[in-house]
Formats: sequence, C-alpha cells, structure tokens
Amino acid sequence: MNRSKIAVAGAGYIGQVHMAALLSSRTLCLSAVVDPTEAGAQAAAKAGVPYYSSIEELLAQDRPDGIVLATPNQFHVPHAMQCLEAKLPMLLEKPIAPTVKEGLSLLQACEKMQGQILMGHHRAHSPIMAKACEVVQSGQLGRIVALQGSATFFKPDHYFAESPWRRELGGGPILLNMIHEVHNLRMLCGEISAVQAFKSHAVRRFAVEDTVAITLQFESGALGTFMLSDTAASAKSWEQTSQENKAYPSYSDEDCYTVSGTRGTLSVPTMRMKTYASDEGCSWWKPFEIGQASVQRDDPIKLQMEHFGAVVRGQAQPLVSAHDGLQNLRVTEAISLAAQSGTTITL
Repeated sequence: MNRSKIAVAGAGYIGQVHMAALLSSRTLCLSAVVDPTEAGAQAAAKAGVPYYSSIEELLAQDRPDGIVLATPNQFHVPHAMQCLEAKLPMLLEKPIAPTVKEGLSLLQACEKMQGQILMGHHRAHSPIMAKACEVVQSGQLGRIVALQGSATFFKPDHYFAESPWRRELGGGPILLNMIHEVHNLRMLCGEISAVQAFKSHAVRRFAVEDTVAITLQFESGALGTFMLSDTAASAKSWEQTSQENKAYPSYSDEDCYTVSGTRGTLSVPTMRMKTYASDEGCSWWKPFEIGQASVQRDDPIKLQMEHFGAVVRGQAQPLVSAHDGLQNLRVTEAISLAAQSGTTITL
C-alpha cells in the first residue's frame, strides 16, 4: 500500500518520539519536519526528510496527508486553526489549549469545519488500559464504587534547572502530569462531576506545588482518591509500572490504580484481580478468588500513530476527540482551582 505522508511540527522531545514512530511504520512515512529552530533543521537532516520553518511554508510547498502538532502549548490553538482551515487532519498533542476558554473555541471551530483532530493522549491506546476497561465494563467487579490512584515519582534538580519555568505557576505536576491521569480515570470510571484538593510546596518551596491530594466524584456515584507528587521517591506511577516507556525503570510488583466494585477489585497495570464468585457470596468473611487478566503489552505511541493513519485515510474516527481533550483540561483546571481555593469545584 502507499504509505500516508505525515509531517511533524515541533522538534522537541515528544516531536522526536512521534518522528521515531513514523520512521518505523509500514503504513505511514515521515514526510517533513516543521520547526523554526536549528534543532528542527537537524532533526529533518537526521531523518532525511524536507525541513520547513513554518506550517504556512509546508502547506504551500509540500502538503502532507496529515500532521502531528507537537509544538509548545501556547501554539496549539493557532496551529490547529491553520490546519482546520486547510482541511488537514491532525494529531494534536495534549493539552488541547492553555486554557479551557481557548480549548472551547477550538472545539467549536472543529465542529463547525468538520475537522479531524486526534488528541495526543497516547495512554488511551495502551493495551493495558483497553483490558482494564474491558474488565470494568464486563461486570466482573460489580458496580464500581471506588478508585484509588497515584502518580508519585521524583523529578531531579536538573529537570527544573534546565527549564526554570517549571518552578513557576503552570509548571507544576497538576498541569504537567495530571492531565495524563485524568483521561485514564475517565476511561475507567466515566465522567468526573466534582473535585476537591489540597496542595503543598513544602519540600522545594517553589511557587508551584510539588504534592497534591485529590478527591474525585464521578457521575456514576463512584468516589476516588488520587495522590500526585513529583518529589516522592516512589514507583507508583504509570511510567514506572506499565513497562511501556523504556526510558524509565519498571517495577512489575507495583500498581498505580486500584478499581473496586461490589464484587471485586482490579489493580492496574499488574491486572491482578480479587473477586467473589457471585453477588450472593460477597462478604469480608469469605475468601476472594484470585486471578490476573492477561494482556499483551505494546507501545501506545506506535499504536496511536497507526490509529492516526486510519483517521487520515478516513477509516476511523479519532479515539480521543477534541471534546475529550477539552474535558481532560476542564478536570485538570478544576483540580488546580480546588487546590488554590480550598473549595469543592463542580464541573
């Protein structure tokens, strides 16, 4: 088959990850790199593809079949608008926009122009998450009543020294990391209707938080707790438990989510299960049946890119839509506001 031509705009870390996925694909090809910096020119030369300093230049000279927008957050909306107007399908990295207001304007434009936006929440393409959702939806756990989650890890000093903006408001783990978790939680338990949060910056004393305790209320009536920290020497994070990103050491005995229902519990990503045989047999005086759901692990970035190819060719609708991207940002902003105000924020 003829491989679909995909350009990548943004030659930073995540842009290069997408380039690698395209270079290894059998159905897609990296057609160009777009970036105004010398790093972009070097990335294009290394990949052996054309280089353009702007999206306008790309569209005028070498229009691709689709584009990955991995540019800085403040450019997500203007760059996405350019692609919508050009009727060019895009894989837009998270967040959909810097603010909910801007994200809503982009969503409305996308709907009006009938554009194709696949949001870059790559964990949605994880086989682990697919299996976890399958277990939850199968009824094996009964009615879901509680979720416990964590993203606790330790970011070294050089992480902040290399990019001092990470020490300032907007650079903490709520806005940088929690948005990844929000989509996973929505996949597992449905829409989030209200949040509460406490935050602390007692360790580093930066303007931004380093630890956050979050309470979640889901529309289904289920409740959740989530511990977030980038100063906790802990392995209870998706990166350190899922075995999907080889850049991180992995610990196969650890979990970062526990989903509990009226008949049993699933731990993710080990996929260990403790269930009662039937509703009539549920009792804390009775032993659980112990099991483990099987899953074939694979690289979600690779799977996301192949799905994007299907979207570009008109064979699929985006698994993670612009609406999903906006909902994830809404929840993340609500957590930040709840932590600042000390009040319950209803979505």
